[in-house]
Amino acid sequence: MREAVVFEASRNGYGIDQIADRALTVGEVIEMLSELEPDTLFVLSHDNGYTYGSITREGEIYVEQPDGGFECVCGDIDDGR
Repeated sequence: MREAVVFEASRNGYGIDQIADRALTVGEVIEMLSELEPDTLFVLSHDNGYTYGSITREGEIYVEQPDGGFECVCGDIDDGR
């Protein structure tokens, strides 16, 4: 099995406004991951490691808009595979 970086995904709010002061920025995540090998797996740990999840190429990424809605900014990620 390949090396993996595991992020503990905590459930600590019901809305983005409730967790904004504790959430990492994209820049902070990039900085944290910048020294890892590009083929390192990125997984999410839930329930104190009882279950795990992944962000997949088929997944979607949403950005919150000023009006409170969400816009999908990418669907199928094309990484040349």
